[in-house]
Amino acid sequence: MSGFWHDDWDQVRKHFVRWWKREGMMFSVYAPRRKPWEDIREPATSVTLEARWLDPVYRAQRGIYEMSRAFYGADAYPSIDTNIGPGSLGTFIGSPPHLSPETVWYDANITDPETHPECRFDANDHWFKVHCALLDEAMRQCKDRYVVGLPDLIENIDILSQMRDPQTLMYDVTERPRWVEQRVTQINRVYFDAFDALTARIRQSWGGNAFAAFNIWGPGRTAKLQCDASAMFSADMYRRFVLPALTEQCRWLDNSLYHLDGTQALHHLDTLLSIDALDAIEWTPQAGIEGGGHPRWYPLYKKILAAGKGVQAIGVRSDQLKPLLDACGANGMYIVMWTGSEDEARRMVDIAESYRR
Repeated sequence: MSGFWHDDWDQVRKHFVRWWKREGMMFSVYAPRRKPWEDIREPATSVTLEARWLDPVYRAQRGIYEMSRAFYGADAYPSIDTNIGPGSLGTFIGSPPHLSPETVWYDANITDPETHPECRFDANDHWFKVHCALLDEAMRQCKDRYVVGLPDLIENIDILSQMRDPQTLMYDVTERPRWVEQRVTQINRVYFDAFDALTARIRQSWGGNAFAAFNIWGPGRTAKLQCDASAMFSADMYRRFVLPALTEQCRWLDNSLYHLDGTQALHHLDTLLSIDALDAIEWTPQAGIEGGGHPRWYPLYKKILAAGKGVQAIGVRSDQLKPLLDACGANGMYIVMWTGSEDEARRMVDIAESYRR
């Protein structure tokens, strides 16, 4: 695979296979590359907001340009950005996107819960076709230089939250709990159908699939799962409204990583650890507190590892890498970091590889 923008993509995939089985370590470090992989012309920056998000050719050209100038250390790999914001599954079932320069928001579309039609996947939906066009163009220009990953669809209660708006959903779980359960079940069906339909378009020679968010790849169906709305849920509410659909998702997938977001959601950790089919948990501290490599989180990582799950630690600083590995061990850990230079990134690779051996 001489054209792939990584020195040993075959080895990276082997590391992923072992990590999903909790039999090894993953380490990814990204940095600006001293010499581009290819001399690719930068696309224009003065484009409309709609083109920045929705134009397949522009998105592919921008992504390829940026990837060509990145250093991918150890298990880091080039994956083109195919997202239309976080949570775009909702656009397939009527939640219109609201574009902004930095992200995408989604407008509520269920105004009358009693008369709103059932949530169903429709391959002819406009926004699904928009997603397909982005993926198809990324594949067309790929030439086996990078991975085309699945966009950050999101699922479960988080999609219902955007379709109702978060505050209204909090009333729903009290006033019409059975309705919430039914809608989450419908959203699960849409998620499964959309996942398979999209991954069928991005199959590459090495098999499996990558997931654009959180830098994961695996053989078979691979995805990041989440429920950020759970920060507003009690443990009992989480077990009732989130756990059944989440468990079904984990069983359906071959490789599953749960995005645990913020200290407000930590009280759900024991419930997550009880899901046998869940393979790994990623931890994102909220803004304003210690980052993912801080010693504050060592007990959290050790608890997850002791329960037989993998850990993904993100935002680890260079000075935190060795202490983190010394404290938690290498087996089952997936550490992701960014540095300002290729030289610094290579030093981090040397440190991480000494633990892998």
